[in-house]
Amino acid sequence: MVTAALVTGNAVVFKPAEQTPGIAFRLVQVLHEAGVPADVLAFLPGLGEDVGAYLVSHPDVSCIAFTGSKAVGLHIIEDAAITRAGQRHVKRVIAEMGGKNPIIVDTDADLDVAVPAISTSAFGYAGQKCSAASRVIAVGSIFERLVDRLAGAAMVVPVGHAAELRTKCGPLIEREAQERVHRYREMAHAEATVIVERDDVPPEGWYVGPTVAVTDNAASKIVTDEIFGPFLTVSRADDFDHALELANNTEYALTGGLFSRSPSRIRRAIAEMRAGNLYVNRSITGALVGRQPFGGYGLSGVGSKSGGSDYLLQFVDPRAVTENTERQGFAPIDE
Repeated sequence: MVTAALVTGNAVVFKPAEQTPGIAFRLVQVLHEAGVPADVLAFLPGLGEDVGAYLVSHPDVSCIAFTGSKAVGLHIIEDAAITRAGQRHVKRVIAEMGGKNPIIVDTDADLDVAVPAISTSAFGYAGQKCSAASRVIAVGSIFERLVDRLAGAAMVVPVGHAAELRTKCGPLIEREAQERVHRYREMAHAEATVIVERDDVPPEGWYVGPTVAVTDNAASKIVTDEIFGPFLTVSRADDFDHALELANNTEYALTGGLFSRSPSRIRRAIAEMRAGNLYVNRSITGALVGRQPFGGYGLSGVGSKSGGSDYLLQFVDPRAVTENTERQGFAPIDE
């Protein structure tokens, strides 16, 4: 977002998440060292409710690019719609606000491919990706075999410090995030059948191990809420129609996945699944710029896909210039 605004000729005030000012400051240092003038790129860390709110409401800010929660994103969109004294533009908002991302596993899916991909999508980075898998929907008879193998995979996910090369599931970003995931774990014991709940984690730090819960309650909060941690639910679908219905039963539309060997069902998923980025027979994280432009719709966000050919156009104002080139005589050369 920062570099997109810069390369399109804008001055940028970069306000990072309060949890990550260090790496954000290093990015600013690199850009300054590369030649971006200090008065073109400003670094302004602080609390979102203070610094962020001030920037959103300031009349000189014309475009807001945001990544974060649905609640904050919707508040920014609402606040940016207010025209304040001295403002000479309608504020533009580009917002990426998260997801509750489903993966459908068809009756004929290759579990040797599906299970590792689901595990990576759900538990990599401790599930702290807006694109992470959080719901698995198993079609018909494959349910029992899939649940058994997902449980086995979750039990061997390496949990540890990010500096250790073996680590797949690192710590959560802060204590509040750790407490949030633990609350949903407690909820799962009341609303579902918990088949994996890993507590073999380092004693120091905000760690939570992978959790897998089985439920058929589509209205359960562990199925509907974005938990943003290493937490995966598994549900059974009666048939493929039911699987699509369950997958689309969400206000979000960010990423989604399908594992199937059926060309007709793959075509149906492509046509019918609510997802800005749909992945077939592979993991649902790791979009590449220029290959899989990234972004969702619904309550997952607004704006063109990051890394796509039209993303930069959001940071410029289009203009049309028309000149009459028919001359009546000639102007002096020195003019």
